[in-house]
Amino acid sequence: MSTDLKGKVAIVTGASRGIGRALAATAASLGINLTIGARGEGPLKEAADEIAKKYKVQVLPVACDVTKLEDLENLVNKTREKFGRVDILINNAGVSSQYPFEKQPLEDFEKLAHTNYLGYVRLIRLVINEMIERKSGAIINMVSGSTLCDPLPRNFLVYSSLKVGLRAFSKGLFWEVRDRGIKITSILPGVTDTDLTGKLQEITADTSRLMTTEAIENAVRFALTVPANVCPLEIAVINQQTPWTAPVIPFKQQHPGK
Repeated sequence: MSTDLKGKVAIVTGASRGIGRALAATAASLGINLTIGARGEGPLKEAADEIAKKYKVQVLPVACDVTKLEDLENLVNKTREKFGRVDILINNAGVSSQYPFEKQPLEDFEKLAHTNYLGYVRLIRLVINEMIERKSGAIINMVSGSTLCDPLPRNFLVYSSLKVGLRAFSKGLFWEVRDRGIKITSILPGVTDTDLTGKLQEITADTSRLMTTEAIENAVRFALTVPANVCPLEIAVINQQTPWTAPVIPFKQQHPGK
C-alpha cells in the first residue's frame, strides 16, 4: 500500500468515542476519507461533523452494531456507494466484561464473542476480496495487551481468550495475504482511560496506571505510514505501570520445607 494516504478510504468501527474516535481523527489527519461506525447515532454524527470540519476530509457516519452481519454488510455497502472502495479497515469496536469466571453472566459470552471476535473477522471477510483484487490494503485490529500475559489476567478470562484468538487469526491472515500487497497489523494496548475501562473499578482505581489514547494513535499512524514493503505485524503499547503486569502468582508464597 502506498504511503501517500491522501484520498484513501478507511472504515473505523467503534468510532463515536474513546479509542475509536481518536483513531478516526488520526486517520483523518493523514488525509484519509472515512466511514465511521458505532451503535449510537447521535454521538456518531457529532464525531463525524467534528472530524470533517477539523481535518477537511469526508466522513460518513453509519449506525452499526458489529454483532449483526446485516449491519456490517450495510457499513461496507454504504462506504462503497459513497467512496467507491475500501482501502483501510480499522477494527476497534469492543465490549468488556470483568468477573471471576464462575460469576460471569452467561449472556456475556455471546456478546463478547460476537463483538470482539466475530465482528472483526466478518468485517475483514467483507472487504478483503477487493483489497486482494487491487493488491493493496491495510487492516488494523485492536487486540489487547492482556494477551501478553500468561496465564491470562484474572477476571478477564473470556474477554482475553477471545482476544488471543483474534491475535492468532491476525497473524495467520498476514501470512496468507502478505504476497498480495495487504498489511495486517495487531495493536496490543494496555488499559486506557476511556468510558469502557472506567467501568472496571478495581483496575482503574489508580489512574496513574492508565494510558491516554495518544500512544495508540501514534502506533496506528506508524502502521499506516511505514514504507510499502514494511508491515508492523504487532505493536504492543502498554503503560509502564499497567495493572495487568502485576504477578498472577504472588512473589511471596508458602513453600514446603525441604
